[in-house]
Amino acid sequence: MKKTPNKQKKRRDFFLLFSIIIIFSIFGMIVFTVSQRISKEMSEAAIQNLSESLDLIESTIEAILGSEAEFQKLTAREVARVENPEEYIRTCEKNQTMSKLSLILSGKTEGVSNTGERFTEDGLDFSAGGEVMGLPISQSYLNYMGTWSYTIKCPVERDGREIGTLYAEYVYDAIDRSLPDGFYNKQASLYIMDAESQRFVLKPKGMGQRSAGHLNLTDFYRANNIQDPGIRADVDECLAAGRDILFYHDIRDKQALNYMWAVNDGTVFLVGYVPVEAIQQEGKIVNHNILIVVASLLTAFFLCIALYYMNWRQQDKLRREQEAERKLHNQQLAEALRAAQIASESKTTFLSNMSHDIRTPMNAVLGFTALLAKDAENPAKVREYTRKITASGQHLLSLINDILDISKIESGKVVLNFEKFSLNDVISSVDAIIQPMAKARGQEFHLEVTGIRHEYLVGDETRINQVLINLLSNAVKYTPEGGRIWLRIIGLKQRSSQYEHIRVEVEDNGYGMTPEYLETIFDAFTRAENSTTNKVQGTGLGMAITKSIVELMGGTIEVFSEVDRGSLFRVDLELRVHEEDADRQFWARRGISHALVVGSREGREDVLALMEDTGVEVDAAGSADEALERLRGGDCQLVLLDWEDCGPQAAKALREALPGSAPLVILAEFDAEGLEEVLQLGCTDVLTKPFFVSALRAKIEGLGDEPDGGRGPEPEETGSLEGMRFLAAEDNEINAEILTELLEIEGASCEIAANGQLAVERFRCSEPGEFDAILMDVQMPVMNGHEAAKAIRAMEREDAGRIPIIAMTANAFAEDEKAALGAGMDAHVPKPLSMELLKKVIKQCSKRGET
Repeated sequence: MKKTPNKQKKRRDFFLLFSIIIIFSIFGMIVFTVSQRISKEMSEAAIQNLSESLDLIESTIEAILGSEAEFQKLTAREVARVENPEEYIRTCEKNQTMSKLSLILSGKTEGVSNTGERFTEDGLDFSAGGEVMGLPISQSYLNYMGTWSYTIKCPVERDGREIGTLYAEYVYDAIDRSLPDGFYNKQASLYIMDAESQRFVLKPKGMGQRSAGHLNLTDFYRANNIQDPGIRADVDECLAAGRDILFYHDIRDKQALNYMWAVNDGTVFLVGYVPVEAIQQEGKIVNHNILIVVASLLTAFFLCIALYYMNWRQQDKLRREQEAERKLHNQQLAEALRAAQIASESKTTFLSNMSHDIRTPMNAVLGFTALLAKDAENPAKVREYTRKITASGQHLLSLINDILDISKIESGKVVLNFEKFSLNDVISSVDAIIQPMAKARGQEFHLEVTGIRHEYLVGDETRINQVLINLLSNAVKYTPEGGRIWLRIIGLKQRSSQYEHIRVEVEDNGYGMTPEYLETIFDAFTRAENSTTNKVQGTGLGMAITKSIVELMGGTIEVFSEVDRGSLFRVDLELRVHEEDADRQFWARRGISHALVVGSREGREDVLALMEDTGVEVDAAGSADEALERLRGGDCQLVLLDWEDCGPQAAKALREALPGSAPLVILAEFDAEGLEEVLQLGCTDVLTKPFFVSALRAKIEGLGDEPDGGRGPEPEETGSLEGMRFLAAEDNEINAEILTELLEIEGASCEIAANGQLAVERFRCSEPGEFDAILMDVQMPVMNGHEAAKAIRAMEREDAGRIPIIAMTANAFAEDEKAALGAGMDAHVPKPLSMELLKKVIKQCSKRGET
C-alpha cells in the first residue's frame, strides 16, 4: 500500500514530462513551419529585389548606350555641316567614354581617325544586328590598347544625301564607372558579356566574388562546373532570343542563383550569380532569432530537469573547444612563423644571388676599364677589352631588365601590344639566336612545326619571342654538352575559326628538376640548387616572367621533368588569325598556278594547309617516280621536294623534267648534308624547315626577277644619319659627351642644351630647317622633357609641329612611352642608346613626315 502513491507520483511525473515533451514538439513544429514560410517569402522578395537591381543596372547601361548614340548623331550632324569633314575628325579629341572617332566618306573603303592613322571597317563585326537608337553596334573586341571596346556607326547626311559614315569607338571601362559599387553586400558577382562572341568584356570592380580567370561563357561554365545539358540548352535559347534567365546551380559547393540578363535587346548580357545564403540572409536572421527563443525555452526546460548535468556538459564542451582553438591558434602561429622564415630566406638568397650575379659583370666592366687605361696604346687589346666590356654590360642590362619585368608584371603595368606578325619571323629570329648558343655547347637543336593552318596572326610578337627565348635559353643552359633540345610548334584543333590554337613544346634531355623544385619553379627569385646548376648565372625570374606573360595572353604553361632525364615545358596559346586576303598577285605575276609537293604524307599536309589561301592549286606525290609521272601529264610551275624523303637523285630527275624557269625548292633540315651538288642546278634553292609561305616567296624572288618588270619587295634599310644636325636636351655631361661622339661617328652633328628650357629657347631662335630632329631627355632640371616637347609643339612656327622629337630616356616602361607620345613626341628610344635603333626611328619619322 505504501508503494502505491510513489507509483502514482511516478506515473504523474512521467505523464507530465510526456505532456511537456508533446507540447514542446508541437510548438517546435509550429515554429519550424512559420520559419520556413518566412524564409520562403523573404527568398521570393529577395529574388524580386535581385531582378529590380539587375533591371536598374540594365537601364543604366542602356542609358549610357543611348547617350553615346545621341552624342554620335549630334556629332554626325556637326560633321555634315563642316566644309572639310575629314579635317574636322582629325581635330576631334577623345573623351572619357569615346577612345576613337573615325569617318569613311561615301564611295571609299578607307577613312581617317582622330588618332592619326588610316581607318577601315575591317575587323569590326556588325553582323549580329544589334542597334542603339537605330544605330548599328558592333561585336565587342580588344582595341589597340588591349581594352575591350565596341563601335557604333552613324550615317552622315547632308541635304538628304548620305556623304559618309561616322564610327565611334567606346570602351567598356566607361560603363564600369557608372555601375553601382555592389549589391547583396558585395557577395554577388557581375560580368558583362558580348552576346555574339560570348566573351566577358567587363569585370567591374567591387561587385563581389569573381575569378579573374573567367574569359568567356565557356570558361564560366567550366570554372563553376555548370555541365547540366538542360541548363546550358536553356541558356543558349535565352541568349539567342535575347531573353533573361534565372537558374539555381551550386558554385564552389554553395547553392547559388545564377542569372543571364539581356541588355539592349540582347546585344550584351549581365552574367553572374548570387549565393542563396545571401538571398536568404534576412530570412535566416529572423529564423535565427526564432530558434534562439525556442532554444532558450528548451534550454530552460532541460535545465529544470537536469541543471547540474547540463552545466557540467556545457563546461566540458567549452573546455574542449577552447583547447581545440588554442591548438589551432598555435598551429597558425607556427605556420605564419615558418612562412616568414621562408620569405626571409628567399629574400636573403635572392640578395645573395643578385649580389654575386651583378658584381660578376660589374667586376669585368671595372677590371677591363682599368686594363683599357693601361693598354690604351695597343689597338688589338683595346678592341678586345671593349668587346668584353660591351658583353659584360649587356649581361648586366639583362639582369636589370629581368628585375624591371617582374616588377612591371606584379604591379599590373604590363600592356600587350597586339599587332599582325608572322610565325615565320618569330621562329626565324628564335632559331637565329638559339642555334649558335646550342652549337657553341655542342648540342643538337631540332625545330618542328606541324598542323599550323595560318602563318599570319595577331598578338604581341615581342612577348612571344621573350617566352620562347626564355624557355630555350634555359634548356641550353641546363643541358650538358652533346645534349639535345627540341622546339615544337603544334597546331591543335581550332575552337573558333578566328583563332589559331597553338601548342609550344620545349624539351631537352638535360639535368632535369626535382619534384620539390617543380612546385616552386614559377615563383619569383627561385633557382634550382645543386652543384651543377649553381654555376649558371641568373636572377631566378625567367620562369616567373614567362608564366605571367603566358597567362596575360590568356594561355597556360605546364612543366614535366625528371632528374637526369630532362624537362618538357608546354605552352598553349590561342592567337587571333589576321583577317587579310592572301597576296595572290605575287603568284600570278610569277605565272605560278600549279605546284607539286613531293615527300611523306606528314610533311605534305603542313605545306598543303599553309598554301590553301594562296590561289595556287597544289598537288601531292609520295615519291619521285609518282612526281615525274605527274609532271609528264600536266602543267606545273613549282616543285617542293622533301630532301629527307627523296634525296639528290630525285632532285636531279625532277630538275630535268621541269621547264628551265620553273623553280625547284628543296625542303631540308638546318644541318642537312649533300646539298652542294644540287644547288649547282639551275633555278634551284633550299628552304630550311619549317615551311612557311613567306619564306617560300623570298626563295622564289631570289631565284630571278619577276616577269613583266615586276619587282619583289626591296630590303629594308636602317637609314643613315650622314649630314644630319640634331638638337639634344641632356643634363648629364657624360651622356651628352657620349651622344655627341656617337653621332659624329655616324657623320652627324649635335648641339647640346643642358635642360628643357634651354632646348626650347634654342629651337625658338633657330632658323627653319637648321635642325633635322630633336633628341629629348625626360628627367631634367628647370623644365622636363614632356614640358619642353609641349612648348615646342605650341610654337607658331611652321616647322614646330612637324620636326621629329624623339624621347631619349632611361625610363623604359610602356607607360613612359605612352606619356612621351602624349606630350607630342614622335617616338621613344630607351637608354643605353642604340645607334641602329635611332637610325630606324629617324627613318620612320621621316616617312611619316613625307606622308
